[in-house]
Amino acid sequence: MENLHETAVLDHGFVRLIDFMGGDQAVVQAARVSFGKGASDDERDQKLIDFLLANHHETPFEHSVFKFHIKCPLFVARQWFRHRMASYNEISGRYTTMKEEFCLPQSLRSQKAKHYQYEQLPPELNERLKARMAESFDAAYKVYQELLESGVAREHARLVLPLSLYTQFYWTINARSLQNFLSLRMEEHAQLEIRQYADAIAVVFQKQMPWTYAAFVKYVVHGEKWNEA
Repeated sequence: MENLHETAVLDHGFVRLIDFMGGDQAVVQAARVSFGKGASDDERDQKLIDFLLANHHETPFEHSVFKFHIKCPLFVARQWFRHRMASYNEISGRYTTMKEEFCLPQSLRSQKAKHYQYEQLPPELNERLKARMAESFDAAYKVYQELLESGVAREHARLVLPLSLYTQFYWTINARSLQNFLSLRMEEHAQLEIRQYADAIAVVFQKQMPWTYAAFVKYVVHGEKWNEA
């Protein structure tokens, strides 16, 4: 399967675009079919995309579709799968022996009294606790291997593996739902790790649909109002 774009994320993860259908012109075609028309010239087409997003006419964006191969920690995937307007197929620990790949953050965070406010731990404490986390990952994977070697089914052996374990899935999503994902997961209150994936996906979005991306940033992210001038 063709790899159109790949970005490394975190310590073992990636975002990989493997298929794409549509683009900015597909949005224009879908919008103009209501009037029995198609694409015209660049300036008018780009202005139409601005108009559609600024005025919440979003169905034409469903005619452009992205298919990604994602590798991320389980705790990121469980947040990701809350976005239900997409198709998912994930690797199964029932049928596959999971690799010894765990997400170990560079800097652990402490939480302040208010929600979504964090600060980094002191360096010495950070390194000591990261070492303890790495020890627990190693111990859990050794138990996992012991269970498998003793004949325990994969579906039970996997129960000892932590949420830091990496998983992989295919994710197919149209440009309308992708914008919803990005608007929520690029937002400063989203967890840092999933924000890093959202940032990588935004780069793909901008490359494949530059007019739509520019309008998304202007009217959705920054909340500007439509101006016909």
